[in-house]
Amino acid sequence: MPAKSAGILLFRKLAGEMQIFLVHPGGPFWAKRDEGAWSVPKGLVSPSEDPLSAARREFFEETGFSIDPPFHELGTFKQPSGKHIMVWAHEGDCDPTRLTSNVFSLVWPPKSGKTKNFPEVDRGGWFRYRDAVTKIVKGQRPIVEAAFRRFA
Repeated sequence: MPAKSAGILLFRKLAGEMQIFLVHPGGPFWAKRDEGAWSVPKGLVSPSEDPLSAARREFFEETGFSIDPPFHELGTFKQPSGKHIMVWAHEGDCDPTRLTSNVFSLVWPPKSGKTKNFPEVDRGGWFRYRDAVTKIVKGQRPIVEAAFRRFA
């Protein structure tokens, strides 16, 4: 059975133009990557967990921002890896400069025996459609397209 993730796509409208909030993964692998590296805040759903609750938890863990209903189900999107991401949209706002993320540990540099902590997400940003489809990882482009079709 494929892994299941859940996420929340935050969107806002400024001067009649829709923008979406994406996050950039932290850690050395992603440090110098920009185009095709950003993501919807999301994470794995445990077998006994409600997917929307998981999406809200992951959004908070990755951004430090808490959001309340209403949520609009966008759908489930199959990734190239086989994973399925269940996504909800929420209209709201946040200040990316105030983002705080949980951390993960990694032996770095490789084979050094030294463990370093890295933020799961190192930054966030607001993007219009044309920029979002360039910044987001390829497998998540259908999420962006669905959101703009529905809410723009």
